[in-house]
Amino acid sequence: MIIYNVTINIENSVHDKWMQWMQTKHISDVLATGKFSTARMVKVLVEEEGSVTYSIQYVTDSKEKLKSYYTDDAPRLRQEGLQLFGDKMLAFRTELEVISEHFSEVTMQ
Repeated sequence: MIIYNVTINIENSVHDKWMQWMQTKHISDVLATGKFSTARMVKVLVEEEGSVTYSIQYVTDSKEKLKSYYTDDAPRLRQEGLQLFGDKMLAFRTELEVISEHFSEVTMQ
């Protein structure tokens, strides 16, 4: 399993518009490419003045699908974000390979 992680720092001045776009359009558009099975959006818990940072994690089952996403879909999808938010959004991307997963046997109450 491969996780395509996009970490985004967004300025407070456009935060609400960006959040709406991410949750109602962009993440759905990325999933609609058929290259990813799930996505998760998490907030990075770091105090930053004037901005907030998030991590969006897209899961795929192969490096080939991720490469295909880079070639076939990423330029178009990235361009939309740049047009809407320009320099108020800073993004960097990381590819992660899941080696193993471990779960607690204790049920949280």
